Amino acid sequence: MLEPQMAAFIARAAAIYPGHSTSLTPREQREIYDRYAAVLTPPLPAEVVTEDAQFPAAAGHSIALRLYRNGAKASEMPRGTVLYFHGGGFVLGSLDSHQVITARLAADTGLDVIAVDYRLAPEHRAPAAHDDCMEVTLAALQRRLPFDSPAGATLQLAGDSAGGTLAASVAMRLRDEGIEGISGLALVYPMLGTDPQPPARDTEAQAPMLTLTDVHAFRDMYWGETAPCPKWTIPLDATRYDDLPPTLAIGAEHDPLRDDARVLVERIQAAGGEAHLVIGTGLVHGCWRAIESSPGVRAMHDEVCRFLSANARAA
Repeated sequence: MLEPQMAAFIARAAAIYPGHSTSLTPREQREIYDRYAAVLTPPLPAEVVTEDAQFPAAAGHSIALRLYRNGAKASEMPRGTVLYFHGGGFVLGSLDSHQVITARLAADTGLDVIAVDYRLAPEHRAPAAHDDCMEVTLAALQRRLPFDSPAGATLQLAGDSAGGTLAASVAMRLRDEGIEGISGLALVYPMLGTDPQPPARDTEAQAPMLTLTDVHAFRDMYWGETAPCPKWTIPLDATRYDDLPPTLAIGAEHDPLRDDARVLVERIQAAGGEAHLVIGTGLVHGCWRAIESSPGVRAMHDEVCRFLSANARAA
């Protein structure tokens, strides 16, 4: 059953954004999605200051970045940084579209949050988004990003939906390459495979805000319908789940992707790792935007903030 406030949010969202439609061009979809996100984005918290920069990728393109910092604590040394990879099915989303999340994370944790504007599909198919996020993460570990960062600051990865895929994939690849330095991994309603895990795959196939058909459409635009997928870009196709950073994975009850979070946590725990699962009762995919009105979303947000804060202190 939907949380009452969530039902009201869904109705409001549906009036603005009719949902993903493959009949529209990617540009048209992005314009509608960005207008929807803008309407549902409140003013940034007064204490949060932002700084935009461009990171030159090795392939020749630039990756836009945006730093969110709690200005009320500007004279204090930040405890750490969170790289945030936005959702949107690898097709939608931008630095602006997820400000409701990134700004609140910075305000409520006191951590620096850096949003990453990776390349989008179908213009840039797999592994383009993964490559961008990997390159930015390596630069952050080497303190080569165009923002000041104190020596010894911790680095964590976070993302929602497709951004959860990116965060988990980058953490796994760093592990495989023997590169240390990630102190936490926070995934919110992540898409972790090329097909959602059962039973939610079937029981929530027609869930509000994201259907199974939507998931498959986004998947095909990024990974392709027939082309072989680069294995490292699909977390639930991995052969190892050991030696990963402490992980928080949150699923929404009414979401075909709900059990992706559960399966990842179970595999990490079975491999002896530290992982925690939260299922947002009465919530849906994309619900983080309802943080102003939904008690369940506020509780979910608080879980993420507690996790990020704890792993910044523990590292």
